[in-house]
Amino acid sequence: MSLVLRRPDDWHLHLRDGAMLEAVLPATAAVMGRAIVMPNLRPPVVRAAQAVAYRERIQACLPAGSRFQPLMTLYLTEGSDPDDIEAGARDGQIVAVKYYPAGATTNSQDGVTQLSRVRPVLERLERLGLPLLVHGEVTDPGVDIFDREAVFIDTVLVPLLAEHPGLRVVFEHATTRQAVDFVREAWPRVGCTLTAHHLLLDRNAMLVGGIKPHLYCLPVLKRAEHRRALLEAATSGHPAFFLGTDSAPHSRGAKECASGCAGCYTAPHALELYAAAFEQAGRLDRLQAFASEHGPAFYGLPVNEDTVELRRERWTVPETVQVAGPEGEVRWFLAGEELGWRVG
Repeated sequence: MSLVLRRPDDWHLHLRDGAMLEAVLPATAAVMGRAIVMPNLRPPVVRAAQAVAYRERIQACLPAGSRFQPLMTLYLTEGSDPDDIEAGARDGQIVAVKYYPAGATTNSQDGVTQLSRVRPVLERLERLGLPLLVHGEVTDPGVDIFDREAVFIDTVLVPLLAEHPGLRVVFEHATTRQAVDFVREAWPRVGCTLTAHHLLLDRNAMLVGGIKPHLYCLPVLKRAEHRRALLEAATSGHPAFFLGTDSAPHSRGAKECASGCAGCYTAPHALELYAAAFEQAGRLDRLQAFASEHGPAFYGLPVNEDTVELRRERWTVPETVQVAGPEGEVRWFLAGEELGWRVG
């Protein structure tokens, strides 16, 4: 048995830079037609010229003959220049701006502390129709980490959309029933990416029987009821929901330590993981719309014309991918476990 799908896109991807970029890029380029590339490098990608330079570094690492297209974003800071953002958007150099609440996740220390401080940028995005990609969590230390997404919706996102009625938003890597319900109500202004790891696992997988550092991500895995809500949304056929892996490679040492980095490395087998989730829901017939059609529609881009094939095949997920230099290796998500679909 096999499935032939229109080539998918990844609407939320971390490629890093340098040796890590060289190691992880080929896996995405082999399957995805395009990917929204996250700008949280060190230093972050905050100006259009930096986005152009980063895109050139990505393209230089592509395998010969690859048609993969990186779609670049800018990291929103309280010093972001609306004119530079507009120039980058009009020249086709950037397709979105990413909002990280300061301190919310990896390399978010340069993020926004108060949205009132970036109002001119938000007004410009609203006028341009350029999407704001949001990491939807508050960072108030008094809010439980499992509640940060729900509190963000009520205290940040609802007021933001009310103040900027023309602003288009992508709720990135949603993890809760509250987020799913909000996106359904806010569509078509708000789209939503969903990761394979949040569709497949709940927090028990990370915590029961010993802490699994390679399942630790931000936003963190939630209760089973939230996983079920995400899976229902992804497989519902609703156009607000589309594929975004949030594949986030870190060296094995950076994960397996006293204060491990957040992120799951899913890029090499992303489509196989999504197929497993959709099969679990009995809705493989809706995978193509989620993976290949809803994202381009939200961003106003054409769908990919070529296809990929998923074959019914049992195979074991490899342990690691090697990275040149001191980082050494990155561990695959679900390393050593068996999957039932394979791209080929």
